[in-house]
Amino acid sequence: MSTDLYDVVHRRRDVRGQFNGAPIPGDVLDRVLGAAHAAPSVGLSQPWDFVLVRDPALRGAFHDHVRTERDTFAATLDADRAAAFARIKIDGVLESTLSVVVTYDPGRGGPAVLGRHAIADAGLYSVCLAIQNLWLAATAEGLGVGWVSFYREPFVRELLGVPAGIRPVAWLCLGPVTHLESVPDLERHGWRRRAPLADAVHHDRW
Repeated sequence: MSTDLYDVVHRRRDVRGQFNGAPIPGDVLDRVLGAAHAAPSVGLSQPWDFVLVRDPALRGAFHDHVRTERDTFAATLDADRAAAFARIKIDGVLESTLSVVVTYDPGRGGPAVLGRHAIADAGLYSVCLAIQNLWLAATAEGLGVGWVSFYREPFVRELLGVPAGIRPVAWLCLGPVTHLESVPDLERHGWRRRAPLADAVHHDRW
């Protein structure tokens, strides 16, 4: 059994400060997006789209919005947590080569999406699988990915002209990196520690 996949899984990081801004070869980007598009999806609906954002003005406007949301979150923290949070870089929007915004179209494959009648969020889960495929493929290609979560969906929808009914799920920063950290940022900066697998495994019943 090959261990290459396991190596990629454990090397993958949520990248913030290691982007070097170098270009991504077209064939590499195609492979990464192809891996995302090959993800499993409920009812074979493939409810995702990928918006490639290279325009510096768009990225700058988004970065300003992220900084505002960072300040909003920081204001909710007590002094100790605020000090820990201040050390954490939350995005690589300006440093990365480009951004990939992944969206969810709940109408894709409708009106009857096979397998979604009992679990309305199954389509959203499918989009998350595409994101994970993209992330692992990017890691295998020597690229970094950072998922930015400090934003409001209506802002992104208006900024990028996303049609009504389509949900922006992830703003991903993508590009070559100087390195991938051996320890995730939130652990390195003392925000949280990773829990052991044994704490999450249950047998037969919770």
